[in-house]
Amino acid sequence: MKTYNVKAGEITREWHIIDADGKVMGQIAVEAARLLMGKHKPIFSRHLDTGDGVIIVNAAKMTFTGKKGTDKFYYRHSGYPGGFRKASLNEMMQKKPTFALDRAVRGMLPRNRLGTAMHKKLRVYAGADHPHMGQISVIAEA
Repeated sequence: MKTYNVKAGEITREWHIIDADGKVMGQIAVEAARLLMGKHKPIFSRHLDTGDGVIIVNAAKMTFTGKKGTDKFYYRHSGYPGGFRKASLNEMMQKKPTFALDRAVRGMLPRNRLGTAMHKKLRVYAGADHPHMGQISVIAEA
């Protein structure tokens, strides 16, 4: 029996919506990364983008386990002397509620052009409203 190789034209795309209200950030990120990569499909291939689009709503209402809110930090540096900045997870959720989840999902995708293409199909919204009502065909539960 020959191994089946999927062609780029045979890939069908769907949009999934994940409601993050009351769910743990890591579990939401795992489910989103799995859908973006296409691992839920029988035609999954590592060298092709077989994944679907993902819309995550209510990102501001997700929860964290343990003491991550105070003990997890995000670092950045401007490149100038004294340009080091550090913000805790709680501070980032106050400033930009979608940042932490977006970065968690990006960290689970491949670090190459294929991963960048997969990441472009991710949309994260702090509230329940989003402008993609026409794309939704499947509702996923994380």
